Amino acid sequence: MEAVTAYFARRSPDPHAVADLTADTFVEVITRFGSFDPRKGTARAWVFGIARHVYASHCEAYSHQQHKVQRLAGRRDLDPDQIEELLERIDAERAGRDLVSGLARLPERDRGVVELVDIAGLSPKEAATALGLAPGTVRMRLMRARARLRTAAGTTTTNQIRSNRND
Repeated sequence: MEAVTAYFARRSPDPHAVADLTADTFVEVITRFGSFDPRKGTARAWVFGIARHVYASHCEAYSHQQHKVQRLAGRRDLDPDQIEELLERIDAERAGRDLVSGLARLPERDRGVVELVDIAGLSPKEAATALGLAPGTVRMRLMRARARLRTAAGTTTTNQIRSNRND
């Protein structure tokens, strides 16, 4: 549960959204439990695959604002302790959120691989299972994406150094 909460905390600064997305993921896990096949991969990879689908659905619904009123009507208030705990988690995941925003420049197929392997901690084989891809495809996408991120980070660092020299 901690890893899934962290996954959503990197994507949203709203503790209510993090709590809702985590809960929705585990409701879906319970609902789909009969479809889990351990021969296809680990339970962890399967849960992260569900979390990705839950988040994608959330983003789509949010962008179209189809269920905005439903969410407000159905949301329970969190206790102050729960809000504080989620705010601490969100703060702890701030660096991860910065990385995720940097990932936005990557193509979606490469971004998904980096999120699952480098951020969520799945093995490339587990990520392949979660994404429905061959392990070799995941390793190739991961190599390309990491190279692009290193290039982008180097450019950002160089620009920051130049900016500091001009000050």
